[in-house]
Amino acid sequence: MTTPAQTDGPPTAGPPNIFDGARRVARLRRSAARLHQADFLHDRAALGAVDSLEAIMRDFAVAVDLSAHPGPFAGRLSDSQAASRIGSLVAAGHDAADPGARPLGLAAGSSDLIVSLMTLHWANDLPGALSQIRRALRPDGLFIGTLLGAATLKELRAVLTEAELAERGGAQARVSPFADGYDGAALLQRAGFALPVSDVDRVTVRYPDLFALVRDLRAMGETNQLAGIVRPLTRGIIMRAAALYAERFGDADGRIPATFEIVNLAGWAPHESQQKPLARGSAKTRLADALNVRELKGG
Repeated sequence: MTTPAQTDGPPTAGPPNIFDGARRVARLRRSAARLHQADFLHDRAALGAVDSLEAIMRDFAVAVDLSAHPGPFAGRLSDSQAASRIGSLVAAGHDAADPGARPLGLAAGSSDLIVSLMTLHWANDLPGALSQIRRALRPDGLFIGTLLGAATLKELRAVLTEAELAERGGAQARVSPFADGYDGAALLQRAGFALPVSDVDRVTVRYPDLFALVRDLRAMGETNQLAGIVRPLTRGIIMRAAALYAERFGDADGRIPATFEIVNLAGWAPHESQQKPLARGSAKTRLADALNVRELKGG
């Protein structure tokens, strides 16, 4: 008599569905014609990416831009000396519902350079998206990316939660759970990148009031895209949140600050020519000598 095949446990669940794909596409489409009104974050990210490319003296025959808004990078690149070292730049139009939830449409080992600016913070599966990017790179190909980090809109998150609790007795998440920027290098390493580098750039923007901040977020396509039913905010909640923002965070001149945290990522597809860490036990200098420390003899 045969018995059913046994498994080691329940089936492995996929990544959580944090963001709503259709909502994401709708926000991006509405923002396409208005990004120029509030493109300072995208322009800052693009400038940083181009500065990095200017410092890397090598050619990239095939480059792909996976940014949801590719315009800022293309514009900055066109004014840069690095442009002459990039054979072609393809804007893949990867404004999909969820970067990482489906194949990028790039063949394995097909690209020398992949750029993704201000997009990956909407990925339901960020490690999966980075792994797809790494597979699409040729050996020794370069990835440069930026995404919003955990401190982004911390003031807005606090006042919306407090206002909704006061008005309704309960609060719904209104601001995305952004990734911790200090985990960037570990995420790249997990995805298979070599020589991973990550740093965090914090930007504080001052606004006349909460409503001006929200206008900029809409122009960027960065308003709420969380999955599930979104209960509309009432006028009472919005007005209370605006008052709390001014009271808790307002400057002496009446303006309010908004924090944005840009996480910069860079990593290379592995290649045998890349620098490798020294094998254990192969060091030529003793640690005590390197640190100029006088050792004490035990007796």
